Amino acid sequence: MALFKKRTVGKPGEWYYCLEHGKVEEGPDCPAKDRFGPYTSRQEAEHAMQTARERNLEWENDPRWHDANAGGSKDDD
Repeated sequence: MALFKKRTVGKPGEWYYCLEHGKVEEGPDCPAKDRFGPYTSRQEAEHAMQTARERNLEWENDPRWHDANAGGSKDDD
């Protein structure tokens, strides 16, 4: 048993999107591993999954993140 229970601390007005429950929370109610945020508004937190999808798509299509020799080449020998 731990002597000190670590609490998740948030500031008033911080919003989070809980991945586990699929809901928006004011202040971090759920563990950090299960949430996105903090966001500055409830509306921003409500769109967290859409924002993540858009950022993932940008990353997947960014040529700076793909190696020129991705399929392997004779230079790798």
